[in-house]
Order: sequence, then C-alpha cells, then structure tokens
Amino acid sequence: MKGKVAVFSAPCTKLEIREYPLPEVGPEDILVKVRRTNICGSDLHMWRGHGPRLAPGLARVLGHEMMGEVYRLGKHGQQDCLGQPLREGDRISYSYFVPCGACTVCLQGSPACPNRYRYWLGQSVEESPHFRGAYGEYYYLHKGQTVCQVPAELSDALVSSVNCALCEALYGLDQIGIQLGDTVVIQGAGGLGLYATALAKEMGAGLVIVLGRRPDRLALAQAFGADLMLSCQEMPADERRQYVFDHTRGQGADVVAEFVGSPQAVEEGAQLLRPGGRYLWVGNVTPGLFHADLDPGMVVRMAQTIKGVIAYAPWVLPRALDFLVRRRHVYPFERIISHTLPFPEINAAFACASAGQALRVSLTL
Repeated sequence: MKGKVAVFSAPCTKLEIREYPLPEVGPEDILVKVRRTNICGSDLHMWRGHGPRLAPGLARVLGHEMMGEVYRLGKHGQQDCLGQPLREGDRISYSYFVPCGACTVCLQGSPACPNRYRYWLGQSVEESPHFRGAYGEYYYLHKGQTVCQVPAELSDALVSSVNCALCEALYGLDQIGIQLGDTVVIQGAGGLGLYATALAKEMGAGLVIVLGRRPDRLALAQAFGADLMLSCQEMPADERRQYVFDHTRGQGADVVAEFVGSPQAVEEGAQLLRPGGRYLWVGNVTPGLFHADLDPGMVVRMAQTIKGVIAYAPWVLPRALDFLVRRRHVYPFERIISHTLPFPEINAAFACASAGQALRVSLTL
C-alpha cells in the first residue's frame, strides 16, 4: 500500500505529488486517513520561506490544519483523550504538534514546547513514516498528540479548522482572560478572528468590536456576534482609536486580540487599550520578519499586559468540538471555508489562498 503527499522543496514553488509506502504503526500511534485539510495563514508563511526552522534544501510535507479517520490503530492506542474507544473508520480531530514532555517549558505546563514540531518541519519526507504533515492522503499521529472523536453532528468541513484556528482562538482568549462585560477588540476578520468573535461573546464580553479590511468579512463578523465593525480601509487609525474610546466611556478596551499577523496592527492595538488592559498576540508567528514600534514606557505606565500564545493545552480540543456542537445553529461556522478543491489541485489551492481573496481554502481527499 502506498499513499500520496504534496512535497515542499523550495519557497514559492509548486508542491510535488509523490508516493510513499504506508508505514508500520507503533503500539501507541495511529495512522490517519486524511479527509479534509486546509491552508492556514501560517502555511502560506512557510510556503513563502518565512516559517520557523525551515532549513533550505530539505524536502518536507507542510500543512497542519486537518481532520481524518482512523486507518490503522497501534495495539495500545485504543482510546481518545476523553476515554472513548477508538476503532478503524472513526472520524477524529487531533493536535498537530507533539510536546516532548521533558523540557523546561513542558515541565512548567505550557504547550509552547520548543520541540513540538520535531516530527514535522525538521524531518525529511524521505524518512519513514513519510506522512508528517497535513498535505497528504495519510498522516502519522504520534503518542502525545491529543486525539478526540468527532461528534456525529459535525461535518468534515466544520471540523477541518478545529485543530488550529478554533483551538488557538479558544486557548488564547482563555489565557488573556475574558471577564463578564469586557469590551474586546478583535483585530482581523479571518478564520481565527471570526472564531474569536463568537467565543468572546460566549465568554461574557459585553461589547465586541472587530477591525478588518474587507467589507464581506466585516459583514460576516456581525453574523459571528460582533457588535461593531470598523473598516481599516475606510477609517484612518486615529479615527478608529477615537471610535473605540467613544464607545468605552473614554477608557479604551479591556482586551485587544491580534489575529492579523501585521506589525502595524500590533502598534495600533496597544493604543486601543485602557489602563490595566490586556493584549493578546497570536497572528505574528515568524520571528525577525517584522518589526514594530511599541512604546515600552506606555505599557509600563499604563500597567498593561501583553501575552503571546502559540499552540494550546490538551483540554482545548474536546471543548472546541463541544462548542461547535452546541452553537452550530447560532453562528455560520460553515462559511469559514470559502473555497474547496480536491487534493490533486493543491497548487491551485495555494494560488487561490495566496491571492488574498479566500477566507480559508480547504482540500478534500
């Protein structure tokens, strides 16, 4: 038996479809038959050569946002994270990273293990088990990755962005702390920003303001629970700041959450906070690529909190799926996937995503 993967060898070049033999499955591992995989903004960064630790010349499989079904079970991998029995054919969602469990970060209980991608980005596709990323017909799931059965009520499309976008937004807002009645400013109306808008309302935010560039996405943000939407194309930054302060009794936002990946957004976000406000950073994932002018004196004098978040804790995945089940008729989650193509057309999918018009591009297998 063999399976196909899309191999990345150099920035901004076409991915090459190759075949490799299916690997033997370790006793506590799972071989997944991928059903859906998406192109996340960070995948575009990596494809453009901006990703973390992407040593040149190493052929690898990119992609991390996906879902699939159990194809082969290791002899000891018989349960998901909630203790539910797993069988071949069961649909599952799973974390894309593997904490090492032994470094200082892991010992402190943080999911931001510096070794979390050791089976993925740092490994050649030529080395078994070959199926290391989401852009393939199969995916090798290691011991230590959180695995959760997919509820029957949820379609593959709804679940496809859970293991990155929804989980990241949920964990980030949990870590920054949304309190009852908070004013929350969401920077960005992409997939993460839309999920975060709905989550902020569900967590008790009194007022959610979404900043974005595209009118269609701002309109969609309203469907996800936004109270106010501000266009970064039509309204200058100083007017946006005044607008936020006018709607917060002149104080500023309790929480600002950045899901854009732009240094200019970071500079603006700090200016929107009240004294003692909290600022969540999620969107800028490539160190050294951008630089921002952020006044540390203002942060100190205003006693503001800035928190960067990468990856998420194991508890997040089952709660994200439960959130979708409970609120799938309240928010239009299905609209986060704007374009769908078959896996063999992955290069057309990357061209579509790179053009900047798609909200999220999904591939079916």
